[in-house]
Amino acid sequence: MDALITAAAIVAVALIVITRGVRIVPQGRKDVVQRLGRYHQTLTPGLNLIIPFFDTVAYKVTTKDIVLDIPSQDVITQDNAVIIANAVAYINIVSPEKSVYGVEDYIIAIQNLIQTSLRSIIGEMALDSALSSRDQIKTRLKDSISDDIADWGIILKTVEIQDINPSTTMQQAMEEQAAAERQRRAAVTKAEGEKQAAILEADGRLEASRRDAEAKIVLADASARAIQVVTESVAGGDELPVMYLLGEKYIESIGDLSRSDNSKTVVYPADLANAFKGMFGRQ
Repeated sequence: MDALITAAAIVAVALIVITRGVRIVPQGRKDVVQRLGRYHQTLTPGLNLIIPFFDTVAYKVTTKDIVLDIPSQDVITQDNAVIIANAVAYINIVSPEKSVYGVEDYIIAIQNLIQTSLRSIIGEMALDSALSSRDQIKTRLKDSISDDIADWGIILKTVEIQDINPSTTMQQAMEEQAAAERQRRAAVTKAEGEKQAAILEADGRLEASRRDAEAKIVLADASARAIQVVTESVAGGDELPVMYLLGEKYIESIGDLSRSDNSKTVVYPADLANAFKGMFGRQ
């Protein structure tokens, strides 16, 4: 009977030893083992053996990529504009023992580190540059914190800027500024149009005046030539040119008189030839 009890006790102890000494770690995880309160080893995925009662699994750390959401925060730019920015970081734990012993809570630590670095980077940039330079901000942000978290056995695979937008007050100011700029451009365009129209109108008047002057010169030359011809004809005894000119003026006067609204009457002699001779004292 005692032998059976002893055998049962040995089997029970063996089962306990096996149960506590054999550790199966799943893929995507590493276990940190402490021996008598101190770090001893890191168990990799698969079957692992530890010493029962001396070794304990203190931490179970994932080796999968971890997505950290960086909360939104107000950031002041170099030109004193307030913008709201947040980000998302992708990290991977390569040394579980450093991540659990090097920092109290690596998630909170990394979030605060990224927020602080993001404020510093954007604070050195003007508003327009900050809104249009996501890639530059991402690169500088990754470079600034990669070395710090490497001491914790963590690598930063990438960090992305999710949103970087002006604050509500800043958006209203920008909209008002944009509206004012549109109004200014419209006024400039209108003024330019009126200027061009005035220039074209002035050019038209100038061209018309120039052509009128040229026409008057041509008419004056023609009149002078006609007078010269008439004078030479009269001097030579030829009355036909004078008769032609007087007849032409006679017909023009009759036409003007017919279109006139007043009641004036102009009488021309019917015998232009004899009238002409009387004007020049000829019979």
